[in-house]
Amino acid sequence: MRVLLVEDSVALADSLCAVLKEAGYAVDWRADGRDALVLGEQEPYDLCVLDLGLPGLDGLEVLRRWRAGGLALPVLVLTARSNWAERVEGLRAGADDYLTKPFHPEELVLRLQGLSRRSHGHEPGKPLEARGLTLDETRQRVAAATGGASPVVLSATEFKLLRYFMLHPDQVLSKTRLAEHLYEYDSERDSNVIEVQVNHLRGKLGRGVIVTRRGQGYIFVGHGS
Repeated sequence: MRVLLVEDSVALADSLCAVLKEAGYAVDWRADGRDALVLGEQEPYDLCVLDLGLPGLDGLEVLRRWRAGGLALPVLVLTARSNWAERVEGLRAGADDYLTKPFHPEELVLRLQGLSRRSHGHEPGKPLEARGLTLDETRQRVAAATGGASPVVLSATEFKLLRYFMLHPDQVLSKTRLAEHLYEYDSERDSNVIEVQVNHLRGKLGRGVIVTRRGQGYIFVGHGS
């Protein structure tokens, strides 16, 4: 999953990029509100962490313009502004969640996980479950939803790929779309890597968990389908 991080503090942004990447997110960082506005409109992000006090264009204005243009990107507003009226203003502008500085990085990750689940129709307070599988996003492992067998440990790329599949069950996902959501903006995207990682997941979870739709992509159908 791809996250757009908009934060003008270089030190904080560096720290958050490291935390988010460790949690399995592809992160694009921008420090200027004008750059964030354009990138958010052009790239298929799954989540956004948006600071309010930005150079170029204030974070609230970025958010207002996104929403006015119909962009439904889930946004977590990150700010040092503690006044309750300003938090309300952010929510009215279209923020989906709010986190006030200072904060613990683990809380940010948990809030993003919850926001992602909620935006895809899952309960934010529960583990991600889809088609007979339960994904532990903290330990990056997967198990049958009914229990029994031991959890399967995933590599970093396998985890990112399976999480995206589980958030979009029964949908045809092309290699291009998968690559767009697994890699950063400036990364080289090799569709062959996607094919290799899909085969790795099949080897760990069973051949029938991910079905190939020739010429179109893959469909996650899960266990027992």
